[in-house]
Amino acid sequence: MVKKKSSTPNRSFQVADQIQRDLAELIARELKDPRVGMVTIQGVEVTPDYAHAKVFFSLLVGDPVATAEGLNQAAGFLRAGLFKRLHIHTVPTLHFIFDQTTERAADMNALIARAVSSRAKED
Repeated sequence: MVKKKSSTPNRSFQVADQIQRDLAELIARELKDPRVGMVTIQGVEVTPDYAHAKVFFSLLVGDPVATAEGLNQAAGFLRAGLFKRLHIHTVPTLHFIFDQTTERAADMNALIARAVSSRAKED
């Protein structure tokens, strides 16, 4: 008899991916908070019981702290919007977290470019 692999981990990735897509659309189209501007949803991590979801976001412009406050205050509204779109029993409570990965990458690229140009001047 062949053992069936558990589909649970794959399902949580699918749910997280769908939440990411739906949240991006809800934030862009339906959220009217002036603190929330050009937000990019970088990723979503869902707990195994689907009770909570960490939503990582980045910004093109604006204050990350004010944006996080605005998103977390709108979490109930956004969760209600997800409830209408997702066909799952439990829609997770949303926790928005500012993701600094892109900022750090830009800083690193600038440092590397500076090092390369200074080395070129020395040669």
